[in-house]
Amino acid sequence: MNPNKPYLVDAIIGNSTLLASMGRTGRMYRLWWPNIDTPQHVDAMRTGLQLEDGRITWFDADQDGWKHECSYLDRSNVLRVTANAAGEAIAVDSLHFAVPESNLLVRQYTFTNTGEQAASFHFLLHSSFLISENGLYNTTMFNPEADALIHFRSGYFFAVSSANVCAKYQAGLSWEQVQNGELNGNRIDMRPDGALSWSVRELAPGASVTIPVYVAAGRNEEQALEELAGARSKPSEQLAALTNEYWHNFVNNAAPCPIDRPDIKEVYERSILMFKLMSDEKTGSIIAAPEFDEQFSRCGGYSYCWGRDAAFITTALDKAGLSELSDRFYAWTLTAQSPDGSWQQRHYHDGGLAPSWGLQIDEGASILWGMWQHYIEKQDQAFAKLVWPAVERGAAFLLSFMDESTGLPKPSIDLWEEREASHTYSSAAVYGGLTAAASFAELLGEATLAAACRNTAARIAKAIKDDCWNEDRGSFYRGLNLKVGADKYAEAKAAGLEGHIEELDKGYVKHVLKHDPIIDISLIGVSVPFGAVAAESDQMRRTADAIEAALTVPGVGGIKRYEDDIYIGGNPWILTTLWLAHYRIATGDLDAARKLLDWAIEHRTETGLLPEQIDKVTGETAWVVPLTWSHAMFVLTIFMLAEAEAKISAASN
Repeated sequence: MNPNKPYLVDAIIGNSTLLASMGRTGRMYRLWWPNIDTPQHVDAMRTGLQLEDGRITWFDADQDGWKHECSYLDRSNVLRVTANAAGEAIAVDSLHFAVPESNLLVRQYTFTNTGEQAASFHFLLHSSFLISENGLYNTTMFNPEADALIHFRSGYFFAVSSANVCAKYQAGLSWEQVQNGELNGNRIDMRPDGALSWSVRELAPGASVTIPVYVAAGRNEEQALEELAGARSKPSEQLAALTNEYWHNFVNNAAPCPIDRPDIKEVYERSILMFKLMSDEKTGSIIAAPEFDEQFSRCGGYSYCWGRDAAFITTALDKAGLSELSDRFYAWTLTAQSPDGSWQQRHYHDGGLAPSWGLQIDEGASILWGMWQHYIEKQDQAFAKLVWPAVERGAAFLLSFMDESTGLPKPSIDLWEEREASHTYSSAAVYGGLTAAASFAELLGEATLAAACRNTAARIAKAIKDDCWNEDRGSFYRGLNLKVGADKYAEAKAAGLEGHIEELDKGYVKHVLKHDPIIDISLIGVSVPFGAVAAESDQMRRTADAIEAALTVPGVGGIKRYEDDIYIGGNPWILTTLWLAHYRIATGDLDAARKLLDWAIEHRTETGLLPEQIDKVTGETAWVVPLTWSHAMFVLTIFMLAEAEAKISAASN
C-alpha cells in the first residue's frame, strides 16, 4: 500500500455512491464505492506530461516548478485545479467530479500551449488499484475494444479510459518503471497497476486540447464498460455542465442562508454540499469524515457512523431544509440498533458494528434525542410510528443502565473515547434521550413508559446539579467514578483524593477516583443542547466562563477540548469553539458568539471546508478534512444566531 498518502486532504468529490478525496494539486488519493465508508480501492493515481525530449514531469505534484490553485466551482461539488510551471509551455486546467446518479468519476484535463512554438507531448496516466485495500489477487488488463484499462478483484471492476483514443498502454507497470515513459503494450498482469498515454501533436501557441479521464465502476466488466460507454455518449463538458446543474439545484432547494453575509453564505452552502457527500445513498448512514488513516497509525479511524455526531448533524440538516437526509438516516438507525436496545459506539453503512472501544451511553441517547428533534421539525406522525419500536427498546436500555446509588447512568466510555466514568456530558445526553423517549411515548399514548422516563430524567438532572458540581473550580466535574491506572490511583490517594478499588471477575480489580475535575468543553452539553441544567443558571454560567478561561488557546485562539488534551498535540477544534458559541447565543451574549463564529470561518480551508482541528502554533489546518460534525455545528450556530437576532429585532419594534 502506498505509504505516502497524506492524512490531510484538500477536497472531496462524489455523488453519495462514489466518494474520492483529493489534494490541491489534483492528485486523487482515495476512492470509495459503492458505499462511501468502505471499501476503498485506489492506491495511487498520477498524471504527468512526457515532453518531446523524453522528459516526464508530473504536474499533480509540487515538484519541477509546478504551482497549483484549487477551488470548488461556485455552489457545486465540481473541483477545479490549475497547474502552471515556469519554463513549461503547457498549462493544465482540470475539473474533477462524480456524475450524479451514476458510477462514474470524471477527471477532465485541458492543456493549453502558453509558449510561442507549437508543442507536442504525451499525457501520461499511471493508475494503481489495491481493490478493497487488499494487495492480493488484483488484476490489471487492457481491453482493446473499449480502449480501457480494467482493474478488478473479487466483484469490483474499474474501467479507466477517455473519450480520446490512447496512444500507448501497459498492464502491470510499477511507479518505478513508469518513470522512463516506455509503455510496452502488455495486455494483462496480476499486478494492481498500469498506465495509459494520449498523444498531442503540434498544439499551436494559445491553442487548447481537452482529454477527459473516466473511472467507471461496476460489479463485473460488462457493468463497468456499460458505464464507460454512457460517459462517452456525451462530451465531458456536457457531463460537467449537468453535474454543476445538479448541485446548483440541490443548493437552491435547501433553506437559504439565514444570515446575509458573503463569507457565512459561502461556508453555509459548502456545508450543504458536503452533507450530501457524507450521506450514503444506498443506506442513509452518515459518516464522520472520509477515511485518511487506514493503518490506524494516529487515530482509530473516522469513516464510520457515530450516533452522537449524527444527532447533531441531522438537527443541522433539518435546519438547512435537508430533512430527507435525516429521514433516511433515522430509517438506517433501525438497522443498527443492538438486540438489547442500545446503539454501540459506531457502525458501518450496513448497520454492522464497526471497530469499537466499548459502549458509549451517549450514542444511543443522542439518537433518541435526535429523533425527537427531527419529529419537532417535521411533525410527521408516520415518522413517530416508524421509529417508536426502536425508541421503546432504546428507552428501556437507558432505564436499565442507571446506577440507583448515584442517580446517574453507570460508567461507560466518554464522548472523546478515552476514559471510563459516569461522565457528566453522557449523563446529560441520557437525560436528553429519556425526555425525547417520554415525548414520543406521550404522543403515542404510552403513559407508563413516559412517566418512567420523565422520573428518571428528573433524577439525572438533580444528581448533576447536586453531586457533579465542583465549587473549587466553579465548574461541573467532568464525571464521577473515573477509572484510572494503579499508579495514578496511588498518587491521587496520597494527595488525599477520594477513591476506591472495585473487585471484578476472575480476580481483576478496577481503580476508581470519585471525581474527574478536568474542565471539558463537553460540559456545555449539559445545557446546550440537552437542557439537563438551564443555560441561565449560575452553575452553567460559571461553567461556561471556566471553560473559556481554561480552554482558549493563547495566540491562535479557539477552544480546545479539555485541559490536558494531547491528541494530535492538543489543538483548538472548530466544533468545540462553535459549541461555546451555542451557549453564548442561548444566554444572549451574541457579540461573544459572533467572535467565536468568525474564528471558525477564518480557519476554513482553501476550498472552504471545515476541519476538525487547527494547529495551536501555526493556525493552519491540523487534522481531518472535512469533519461533518464541524459543519453541523457551523450550520446550527448561524441558525441559532439568526433566530436570536430576530427575537431582539422583534422586541425592539
